[in-house]
Amino acid sequence: MIAVVLLVLSIYFGSDRMKYFDPALIIYTSATVFATFGVVYRYAVWLQKPPTALYWRRGWQLFLQPGSLLKHIAELCRLFVQNFILQIFIERRSYLRWAAHFLLSWGCLLAAAVTFPLVFGWVHFDPAPNNPSMYVPVVMGIPMGRFPAYSLIGWTTFHLLDFSAIGIIIGMVLSFRRRMYDTDAQALQSFTMDFLPLILLFAVSITGLMLTVSSTFMHGDSYGFLALIHAFSVIVTLLYLPFGKFFHIFQRPANMGVHFYKAAGAVSDRALCARCGADYASSMHVEDLKQVLAELGMDYTFDDGTHYQDVCPTCRRKMMAVNQLQAIGGPGFL
Repeated sequence: MIAVVLLVLSIYFGSDRMKYFDPALIIYTSATVFATFGVVYRYAVWLQKPPTALYWRRGWQLFLQPGSLLKHIAELCRLFVQNFILQIFIERRSYLRWAAHFLLSWGCLLAAAVTFPLVFGWVHFDPAPNNPSMYVPVVMGIPMGRFPAYSLIGWTTFHLLDFSAIGIIIGMVLSFRRRMYDTDAQALQSFTMDFLPLILLFAVSITGLMLTVSSTFMHGDSYGFLALIHAFSVIVTLLYLPFGKFFHIFQRPANMGVHFYKAAGAVSDRALCARCGADYASSMHVEDLKQVLAELGMDYTFDDGTHYQDVCPTCRRKMMAVNQLQAIGGPGFL
């Protein structure tokens, strides 16, 4: 509710007390307010889960260490460029998958960066007082220069949503191709988590492009009907945002905290297996895992005070095999 109130206040004051808010766009705003509530609520619930809460808390503790804060800020900038802007973590899997993900993500981000400020009334365009053919973009009441309406800058500015729609459609085609021919993807995919998001993005993009086609080449023919279909597809997508695969857009940045966790574990004290003495993890990771398991109600502490997590994975498999053999043939089976 706090997030919703802050959003409504930002719309009210950002549009100069609703002076530049278009009432025709109230349905988009209502869907956005609902999506904001859903996203923040689900994010808060996600952060309350013991494993996520521990990673979240420990990640901030490690990042804000006084002696390493500047180094961590530089590392965070590097991770932002690699994982968010360039998305190299997808490229390692396949170039086709990276191209699809890159076009879809940046197409959506560009569309959001253009659409939401316009819908909320944060951005509007005024004609220059001394030259009506010049446009002055105004951002929250602050003029941000001017440009000719019929210049390359003007044409590009007013077609940014078309560019994002084309990128999304190309990315969607590449993604559909992978899901139809990649056997690994076919084994794990589902309609609601894999196909429905692509269908929604396609509906938003194609109807948005048809609005441009109608206004540019068809003299506005069927514009009202297309606008209605476009509004419906956008609203359904916004309402789906907190519940489907789109939610990983908000989860993904938190994963950068895992990088700092692993980096700290690599230079911290090591955990040695209680059975064979092998180095199998960091002591911090093992102790945190014990804490999380206890919070989940799974206590693997033995009678002598040792813990099952003090045994390396290799020895756990050996112990399981030994126990199974004893269960089948008795103590003397071996």
